[in-house]
Amino acid sequence: MDEILAGFAADSGARQAVDYASLRQIERKLLWLSSWTIHHANHIRPNRDGLKVGGHQASCASVVSIMTALYFHMLRPQDRVAVKPHAAPVLHAINFLFGRQTVEKMMGLRQFGGAQAYPSRAKDGPEIDFSTGSVGLGVAITSFASLIQDYLRAHGMTDPSRSPARHVAIAGDAELDEGNIYEALLEGWKHDVRDVWWVVDYNRQSLDSVMPDRLFGRFEGLFRDMGWNVMSLKYGKALETAFRQPGGAALRAWIDDCPNSLYSALTFQGGAAWRQALVADLGRSRGVRAIIDRLDDDALATLMTNLAGHDLPTLIEAFETAALSDQPTCFLAYTTKGAGLPFAGHKDNHSGLMTEDQMGAFRSVMRVRDGHEWDAFEGIDEPDRLRRFVASVPFAGRLAPHGRTLEAPLVNVPAQLPHAPFAGRRMSTQGGFGELLSEIGRGKGDCAELAKHIVTMSPDVTVSTNLGPWVNRRGVFDRHTRNDVFRDSKLASAQRWGMSPDGQHIELGIAEQNLFLLLAAAGLAAPMQGARLLPIGTVYDPFVNRGHDALVYGCYQDARFLLVATPSGITLAPEGGQHQSTNTPLLGMVQDRIAAYEPAYSDELAILLRHGLDWMQRPEGSSVWLRLSTRLLAQPERTLDEASVIAGAHWVVHPKQGARIAILYQGAVAPEAEAAFAALIEDEPDAGLMALTSPDRLFAAWRDAQLARRSGDARASAHIERLLAPLAADAALVSVLDGHPSTHAWLGGVRGQRAYTLGPNHFGQSGDIPDLYRAYGIDTDAILNACAEALLELD
Repeated sequence: MDEILAGFAADSGARQAVDYASLRQIERKLLWLSSWTIHHANHIRPNRDGLKVGGHQASCASVVSIMTALYFHMLRPQDRVAVKPHAAPVLHAINFLFGRQTVEKMMGLRQFGGAQAYPSRAKDGPEIDFSTGSVGLGVAITSFASLIQDYLRAHGMTDPSRSPARHVAIAGDAELDEGNIYEALLEGWKHDVRDVWWVVDYNRQSLDSVMPDRLFGRFEGLFRDMGWNVMSLKYGKALETAFRQPGGAALRAWIDDCPNSLYSALTFQGGAAWRQALVADLGRSRGVRAIIDRLDDDALATLMTNLAGHDLPTLIEAFETAALSDQPTCFLAYTTKGAGLPFAGHKDNHSGLMTEDQMGAFRSVMRVRDGHEWDAFEGIDEPDRLRRFVASVPFAGRLAPHGRTLEAPLVNVPAQLPHAPFAGRRMSTQGGFGELLSEIGRGKGDCAELAKHIVTMSPDVTVSTNLGPWVNRRGVFDRHTRNDVFRDSKLASAQRWGMSPDGQHIELGIAEQNLFLLLAAAGLAAPMQGARLLPIGTVYDPFVNRGHDALVYGCYQDARFLLVATPSGITLAPEGGQHQSTNTPLLGMVQDRIAAYEPAYSDELAILLRHGLDWMQRPEGSSVWLRLSTRLLAQPERTLDEASVIAGAHWVVHPKQGARIAILYQGAVAPEAEAAFAALIEDEPDAGLMALTSPDRLFAAWRDAQLARRSGDARASAHIERLLAPLAADAALVSVLDGHPSTHAWLGGVRGQRAYTLGPNHFGQSGDIPDLYRAYGIDTDAILNACAEALLELD
């Protein structure tokens, strides 16, 4: 059988000196290790809770050859890869062969402390370039990472002696159903992205079914329309050779016309079923009979499933051809889901697992002895030679002393950001943000270096989020210089939008997922590109919801960026409910790896913006979210305790010891809270007025203090505990914000005091601020009514 099939593929190794013998040994090892890792997790390791552990042996098998060709031939140390989620065990196995993954982690797949179910940069370590749990996002971020690479190279911020990295996504074909991929595809076309490869594991099966026939034609057209090179890799060398024989054209036409569902069924049934179908349809063709009659059933099945995605010579030739250009390339690599496993081709094999008996037979085929399942080079004829081969491949090299993770120095942030005095002016926090960034953009004095490292981005809301002055100073980034036609024509415009490689603002279309993916890519520039960026992205606060999945994705892999969400709340009164946000303060609290703030005044904002630019760089830091408003407020003249503002709250008016009540406010409702407090102290002169700048930071610190006390640190305390300490034990806390009232509901649990929380909990509507604040219960009268109710209960 082997000799006959070798005759069909005799020309496969003649083109160049590629060590296909070693690559095929690697291919076998990856199939074994990924399958065994999943089997061990499900059938051997003790299961304490009775839940199915799971894994995707079939999804791993379909991509083994692709990943072999990439990691052990094509990839260089600087290249960055997003691996489809269900192929995580293959990626773990690759890192295991490179000595970058431990046996213990492999044995702990999907177990606490073990290798993650899906590739995780934060949980699995820096050898994972991009996390890929939420399908589609890992594919799209490679395009934005390439855009950031273009930005850094254009600004001279990376090592010019190192060739540009190639950003590769290995995607399941079902991932191409995700709409965010096409948003990213269009944005990449706008920015002329380079050095991106998307390798589609085209096994034509999704989780529940076989994919529609001829869908690949639609994919090809979409990618080509966006300026991509498309390489459709359908047949391997053996089938291509067979097609050149008499009768081969008819055989090819039959396979081309074979429905995906029938092809999958025949693959699962095996050689006898293939023979029966071929003889029934093509039995009168002497040429076809000459091709198939000399093959036994096993050899016929092998020939008929010789798809390009499992054929190393075909894959490598395609990759090497594409590498001659920096044009973005999509490879549609036809594969069989579960190739090499007993359930190959079955439409229900997505979450299928080999039985004990099937694994036993598979072990024999792989020549793995009992007790040696985890040996890296078990079953290999010349293990020492293969070890040397693995050590010699380009990807085995290092970019930095400790591996492929790079470092970049911290950017100094001045102790105070430059700005004109705020006191006595009427302005919004959104306006204050624009002024602060504009002053940084001057690049004067202590801000000269800081300004160079800031890159801003926005999904077509640059001007309406007050980024305009920054852009006027620093320009719009484009790989090509494009003149500002209005300026050249001497037409009046407040915006100077010349585009060039020197620009420091990236303008996006109206697609919020693209914004968060670009922020994530820029926020990973230090470890992945060796240059530190301070990315700032602006978006309308209600539309954070539209990109929330991508925001979670960016935070999950610990990308560092500053999100400025503005305008916010029902305070954006005439715009109506679809442009108003109520849930975003809660999103800021529950989202890990981002510190959420909402200042009421620009002096608080100046402290928090400065803190955010510093905090996002610290090892213990995170991304930062500023929720801002367009409401114009009279700015107070005062001196603030910066540490308290950053910690999440400060007393505007300190309560007397034992005070029975305090009013707490967050954000744009400050005037209503202040007016209510002025009326309240006529009857309750001991009361206090507190500004909440971050319920998120307050709650996080309170929870940490609770855990510390439970662990034996009796002296641990949180900022909010210390702030509330002067109040009576049964004091009332009346809080208000332009957001969901449950944002503050937990405050009553800090010291057992009574919490009365005000805030809109329904969709907003059009109106002006007085009407809306009254209708949704956050105006001065509502605050005073809550105070009266609270005091009545105390009496």
